[in-house]
Amino acid sequence: MGYTVEKISGNQVKIAFEIAAEKFDEAVQKAYLKVRGRVNVPGFRKGKAPRKLIESMYGEGVFYDDAFDILFPGEYEAAVKENDLKVVDRPEVDEVKQIGVGKDLQFTIKVFVRPDVELGDYKNLKATKFVHKVTDEEIDNRIQQDVDKATTMADVTDRAVEKGDTVNLNYAGTVDGVAFEGGTAENQTLEIGSGHFIPGFEDQMIGMSIGEEKDLNVTFPEEYHAENLKGKAAVFHVKVNGIQAKVVPALDDDFAADVSEFNTFDEYKQNIVKELNERAQKNADTQLENDLVQQAVDASDCDIPDAMI
Repeated sequence: MGYTVEKISGNQVKIAFEIAAEKFDEAVQKAYLKVRGRVNVPGFRKGKAPRKLIESMYGEGVFYDDAFDILFPGEYEAAVKENDLKVVDRPEVDEVKQIGVGKDLQFTIKVFVRPDVELGDYKNLKATKFVHKVTDEEIDNRIQQDVDKATTMADVTDRAVEKGDTVNLNYAGTVDGVAFEGGTAENQTLEIGSGHFIPGFEDQMIGMSIGEEKDLNVTFPEEYHAENLKGKAAVFHVKVNGIQAKVVPALDDDFAADVSEFNTFDEYKQNIVKELNERAQKNADTQLENDLVQQAVDASDCDIPDAMI
């Protein structure tokens, strides 16, 4: 095998291959053995027709494309590896200069590689490091994440529905006295105040008790997804099957021990503050590095191939 590699731009190379005739002839024979079963020749069963006969019927080059496909991957991969080419796209056959039985196979390909970079001034860069000051609100929000994880649900039996409760309910909706698709369900759960149902639905459930049934009058929004319900007045007959309320843990030492490795709430909170400050410092370092790198990039010249993008 012989080949030459030529860099034709900052991000593309051309490789000219010349493969010995004997090797190409072997590939043609392999191609014949591979595809002969798909060739129909009168008087012969599939796969039994001689190569010369098939070539005389379909042309001398009938097996050339398959032979090329057999040879190319190995030749190309060897050239890429031996020259340590950092290819970023599939190669494109540029020109087949010579092909045929008894002849050296000559062809060229082009392929995009990682581009050359002309560095600008990268030794005198300047940027300002800004460290965000952690606020009390951020500390509270971080603690709230642990509160949400530690919050549980408990059945409520001694009072009516309140905002924030999760209700198990049955409902059946009608428009002008007629039931509509998707308007009926049983044992559905709904957090009162979440805004997941039609406006006004959840508010009217406040004050209902377990086992109580009630008609709720609502109006579908004009932008509702079901065309036949947009802007329509509806009545939902609902029944409360059960009520659950959130059990929110108190911010005390027991809470700290449950959600962290610390035994007191003060230690737990101090660690939260430490974590947030360390994160702010890390983010500041990252942003500073990004600013400096961007300056170096802006000062450099590099032609990035579309395929690499």
